[in-house]
Amino acid sequence: MLAETYVPATVAAAKRLVDIAGAVAGIVLSAPIWLLVAVAVKLDSPGPVIFRQLRVGRSLPDRTELFEMMKFRSMRADAERLTGAVWATKNDPRITRVGRFLRKTRLDELPQLINVIRGDMSLIGPRPERPGFCKKLEQAIPFYAERTVGLRPGVTGFAQVFRGYDETIEDVRAKVAYDHAYAAALLDFGAWARMDAEIVIRTLAVMVGGRGR
Repeated sequence: MLAETYVPATVAAAKRLVDIAGAVAGIVLSAPIWLLVAVAVKLDSPGPVIFRQLRVGRSLPDRTELFEMMKFRSMRADAERLTGAVWATKNDPRITRVGRFLRKTRLDELPQLINVIRGDMSLIGPRPERPGFCKKLEQAIPFYAERTVGLRPGVTGFAQVFRGYDETIEDVRAKVAYDHAYAAALLDFGAWARMDAEIVIRTLAVMVGGRGR
């Protein structure tokens, strides 16, 4: 069942409107922070300020979208030169000094607001995964692929604020139920609005408390 058929038009329209308004407001209000972060990243280690990485987006009837997700770089520029694509771990030595602060406060994710305006992402939704991991996760976790059917991945989300970062397949497995619970909330305008409000509050608490990683 696709989001175009199971999500009421009022919810779909309101969610996109909130995405655009929230992303624009977020960029305007945080503009001075962007400049400070850019200077700090550049001074801390060699490499680009903005890190771009291919991610899997919304699953549609005729295709699955791919997009370049943007973040402030929080790892060494050569972080995966020897290992290839791997998940970040606790106390990951590849993370720079500035990057560790950016991850704890989630300021590294600010450039994703541009992805939201472009329509690649939503402010709230399932975590966007890397293509290289998706096939393995789909084989290991029932209903994993369905989590993004018709839904844009989010800068933050129900699973992210309750379950934290992924380090293993078991971490991802525990999140799938949260992703489907969020999709179910979209069936009702009030349920969606309440859940999104709770997720925003919890995300801000993580940022202010420096509980990201």
